[in-house]
Amino acid sequence: MTEPVQDRPRSKDEVAAAVAADIAPGSYVNLGIGQPTLVADHLPPGSGVVLHTENGMLGMGPAATGGPDDPLDPDLTNAGKVPVTELPGAAYFHHADSFAMMRGGHLDVCVLGAFQVSARGDLANWHTGAPDAIPAVGGAMDLAIGAKSVFVVMTLLAKDGSPKIVPECTYPLTGVGCVDRVYTDLATFDVTVDGLVVRDLAGTTYDELAARLDVPLLRGWAPA
Repeated sequence: MTEPVQDRPRSKDEVAAAVAADIAPGSYVNLGIGQPTLVADHLPPGSGVVLHTENGMLGMGPAATGGPDDPLDPDLTNAGKVPVTELPGAAYFHHADSFAMMRGGHLDVCVLGAFQVSARGDLANWHTGAPDAIPAVGGAMDLAIGAKSVFVVMTLLAKDGSPKIVPECTYPLTGVGCVDRVYTDLATFDVTVDGLVVRDLAGTTYDELAARLDVPLLRGWAPA
């Protein structure tokens, strides 16, 4: 297999579609606030994936558009307060029951955003430490340690151009060694004990990526 390169960075929807394609049929999945919620719009019908929300719902569907088939319901939202649809068989329950599902290891996958991910899979996604920043941990700590697999979606670079994948997180941690895979606009990475395995590339090359990141990288394909 040669180096898998897309000629431009991926859009947020393309990243969400890549995540959706990697979720096994029949999985129970929680989608974090922000970019992770886009994954719901890319799950194929009939996949059997059951979406869980920390505000108390199983069987969430894609975002509501306000059309005749999915009218906007202010009481039917995801954890980010975005109106969503419900699928046949959807169920509602108390917030405490929802967190018991998260903490009890009943979720197969959670998809979270991040400010930083370390080379060994530490996650920082609730506070930058800036004096004017508003901490927003929500259920992220419960999901990070409770889900069987943790997927992160984020841009690879911050607004100032610094990498979000780092040797050590400098922001307050959400979880230690909890991240399994990182999806970004420029590449997808698997977190392993030997280093980060680059699964694919978009708008960059492996050598360019290695020069940008100060962490061990491994090719997920045979060199040409």
